[in-house]
Amino acid sequence: MELINSIIDRANDLFWGYILIYGLLATGLYFTIRLGFIQFANFKEMWRCVAGSGETDRDGISPFQALTVSLASRVGTGNIAGVAVALTLGGPGAIFWMWMVALVGMATAYAESTLAQLYKTHGPDGMYRGGPAAYISRGLGMPWLAAIFSVALILSFGLIFNAVQANSIAEAVALPIERMLAENSTYFADPDAWFSAFVAAKIIVGAVVALLAAVVIFGGIPSIARVAELVVPIMAGLYLLAAIIALVMNIERVPGILSGIVLNAFGLQETVGGVTGGVIAAAMNGIKRGLFSNEAGMGSAPNIAAVATPAPHHPSSQGFVQALGVFIDTLLVCTATAVMILLADVVPSEELTGVNLTQSALGDHFGAWGQIFVGVAIFFFAFTSIIGNYSYAENAIVHLGGGRGGIIALRVAVLAMVVWGASQAVTTVFNFADASMGLMATINLIAIVLLSGTVAAVTRDYLAKRRVGEEPVFRISQYPNIAPGVNREIWS
Repeated sequence: MELINSIIDRANDLFWGYILIYGLLATGLYFTIRLGFIQFANFKEMWRCVAGSGETDRDGISPFQALTVSLASRVGTGNIAGVAVALTLGGPGAIFWMWMVALVGMATAYAESTLAQLYKTHGPDGMYRGGPAAYISRGLGMPWLAAIFSVALILSFGLIFNAVQANSIAEAVALPIERMLAENSTYFADPDAWFSAFVAAKIIVGAVVALLAAVVIFGGIPSIARVAELVVPIMAGLYLLAAIIALVMNIERVPGILSGIVLNAFGLQETVGGVTGGVIAAAMNGIKRGLFSNEAGMGSAPNIAAVATPAPHHPSSQGFVQALGVFIDTLLVCTATAVMILLADVVPSEELTGVNLTQSALGDHFGAWGQIFVGVAIFFFAFTSIIGNYSYAENAIVHLGGGRGGIIALRVAVLAMVVWGASQAVTTVFNFADASMGLMATINLIAIVLLSGTVAAVTRDYLAKRRVGEEPVFRISQYPNIAPGVNREIWS
């Protein structure tokens, strides 16, 4: 186990110390500039593509469903536990770098999801299928690299990331259990009995979550989309409402907190809300946790973006939808968590971090109900992340040629990882997640940069038609020299 941890640490040093810490920002800046600051100039278009997306066809899900499934994966522990971890390790300035990753990441998310739509095809079940594996294989002509990406996606999203989500649910339940055990002197008289009961409770939580997830994922992607469409908007809305109430209750301190986040990111203000952090630590942790939360450039959300029937019928429209997902995830939900923590009378520490820090912060604002609310929010955010992550892994299995048997095996493995992850140490689980995420993101960033000319051409087509008042409909026949691997039946 020590050797495995050493290998994972070295991989994380490589990915996050050299490749992705610069690659993510550079790629986001590259697409921001090349596409004419598309995430700012066309912000209204993102909302329009979602607002007009109620209808679909038998081969796909609606763009709104695709947005909620991607948000189900994005809006999870990264928004509640991950933000708290970023504050603990990097200080308030880490939140600024999360914002920066999101703002430039919106352009990256647009590019990867536009490509996913362009290169989608029909799977063996008739549904649209696609994602990074599709544009790596058919767009770049590198099926071997697409296979590596698919395996990495299955390992990370199908297995490791779902263990992370289960871990967060178990941690959220652990605090009230720990308090209950503290009142029973019998357990503290026998530490072994206390520890066994504590671990058993977490395993039971994992088993319950796995059972509920099984009910959804065995219905396939349409079932996942229906659940996400119902649950995600309600939970995200309630969470943002809690943040707004906390802001109103502490309105006189809000300007200082927000300005302090920016100043602390550049070392101009040492302490914000009782939390300190250095410039390098802020940048490193903000970028890492920002990507873990919004997933821009990771190559995850494009898997569900490809399954959507876009409205209007153009690859760019789903790119706009998924760019909006990054904005909602980080600029709204992550910021809500950060501000609620910084406004509370709590100080991050090695003992008080992750989910427990967020719970303590809401407990300070709302009393016992605040801690209960975080526990409920963690459950629903993490649960929807599990089913959303599974949908990505299923797409990868289909790309690798796995039939019904392969999908069943994946479902069983996902449920097993949920139970396993519930009882593991959070640091171990996050280290595994960082390494797998780093491999996926590296492959995907290289692919979308190599295909950036295609993204630019498709984007020009969409915007040109909007400018003359025409409904943007993409026809591959108008671009005979672009994207030889595109399914011409879909885009005829």
